[in-house]
Amino acid sequence: MDHDTRAAASRSAATEARRTLGRDGEELVRAYLENRGYEVVDTNWRCREGEIDLVAIDAGELVVVEVKTRRSLRFGRAVEAVTEEKHRRLRRLAGLWAAEHEVRARGVRVDVIGVEWAGERARIDHRKRVIL
Repeated sequence: MDHDTRAAASRSAATEARRTLGRDGEELVRAYLENRGYEVVDTNWRCREGEIDLVAIDAGELVVVEVKTRRSLRFGRAVEAVTEEKHRRLRRLAGLWAAEHEVRARGVRVDVIGVEWAGERARIDHRKRVIL
């Protein structure tokens, strides 16, 4: 295997590892929310504008959830990865999702949930009503 082929294989393996980490984080967050009485009504909803990780109902409120998962704090806390631009996009996506689905809700909010793994244990940092 030449250098370019090895480099491409390494990038592919790293991409798959990130996807697996993200899926694991989203599954953990789904269980976390359901255990707290949220009704998860959609996962990984996509449109041409972007993707929503989880959509849930909490006490009659529509909640768009962005999940960020990290294995280390080298680049900061997981929740810190959500920028003002990402927040604006999530607000737009919430409106698009609501227009496409018939869900009655008394309001809409954006929550960001960070999952930080330390070995086999995960720390969950749930930030409700994020406004950037």
